[in-house]
Amino acid sequence: MDKLETYTRSQLDKLGNTIIYLCDRVKPLSKTHLLKLIFIIEEASIRKYGLPFFDLRFDVWKLGPVSKDLFVELTEEPGLLAQYIGKETRDGKIFIVSRQPFNDDEFTDQEIALLTEVVDRFKYCTAGELVSFTHKKDTPWYNTAQRHGVLELLEEGRMNTTDIEIDLSEIIRDDKEKLALYRSHKEFLSRSRSLKS
Repeated sequence: MDKLETYTRSQLDKLGNTIIYLCDRVKPLSKTHLLKLIFIIEEASIRKYGLPFFDLRFDVWKLGPVSKDLFVELTEEPGLLAQYIGKETRDGKIFIVSRQPFNDDEFTDQEIALLTEVVDRFKYCTAGELVSFTHKKDTPWYNTAQRHGVLELLEEGRMNTTDIEIDLSEIIRDDKEKLALYRSHKEFLSRSRSLKS
């Protein structure tokens, strides 16, 4: 059985406000576009600082990498993020809209700079271009799918989803300092969650 994902108020505030930030700057913001940008932010943060931005789990899906919980949140009516975002359907497509102004209380100056950098680089990309970007050879999605023998199945459309988690620490495996920081952070989060349960 998969472990149940639980989120702190701080995690939800950060994720909700990040989505508001993206809604304000990437218009219109489709569900797929948002899912890819959230992954790109997480990957960029780990690559640059050795720390996850959100600490979300991402799995290998055909159009992944995908955080299942965020996918459900954006597909159904928002629950966890209801105070931050809503959905609009236009021409059969789901677009994400903000429900309140952006609040930067959960962000450092470095994190705001990282968000700006990601938006500036990717805001004009289509969702399909972002999928291609995250699926390039030697990316965490590609490497994980290949390692688990599902790459061809996903690329050929014979499989849509998996429960295979992407280990984002692979992008910093050659940087001992960042890798140690990443592992220490993950261990701290694991311990603090176990104390709360």
